[in-house]
Amino acid sequence: MLEKLMPRSDEFFDDFDAQCAVTVEGTRLLHALLSDYRDVPSRVEALRDMELRGDFVTHTALTRLHHQFITPFDRLQIHALLSRIDDVLDFTHAAATRLSAYGIQAALPDAAELARLLVLGAEKVQEVVGSLRLLKKPQQILAGCRDIKRLAWQADEALRTGMGQLFKSGMDHLTVIKWKEIYDLLDTATGKCNEVAHVIQGVVLEHS
Repeated sequence: MLEKLMPRSDEFFDDFDAQCAVTVEGTRLLHALLSDYRDVPSRVEALRDMELRGDFVTHTALTRLHHQFITPFDRLQIHALLSRIDDVLDFTHAAATRLSAYGIQAALPDAAELARLLVLGAEKVQEVVGSLRLLKKPQQILAGCRDIKRLAWQADEALRTGMGQLFKSGMDHLTVIKWKEIYDLLDTATGKCNEVAHVIQGVVLEHS
């Protein structure tokens, strides 16, 4: 009877889904920009709007977390999951803003590759987070987490390749510094996908 009087905890899964959807869209916007480098200010602004949407979803979910008695799993794990997914979009947006703020005139293929891997990571996060509704299928969820880790490893490899090409490119030092920061932000965004996988593994192990 008491549970019937309490708010439904599955609203958190809706929040996770909404967060992941806007994050995937944000990473796709960045990849599209780096693959077809034009109209930079307007496309960065579109990504900013996406990031604000993500912040609103995160704020709504965190407010719910502070007021709701029944939760689908541990509160700290929910907070960590919301925060890590939000971080993916934040660092994606941060990379995009550098392109505009630093006056980058043309994209680099290695940056587009890092963005491509980021999209794949965000899409896999969306898939795995959606599977949390099915905690009775832990192997499926853990397999998705391994895929996220594999993509993070590929991003690390792409970062090393990109950095090597950057330092051998003959670009002026200031441009190299700008691109190094952008590469690092892209890599960090993919790393946040990996952190999402760590949180989810903890949830699955606790409930298996």
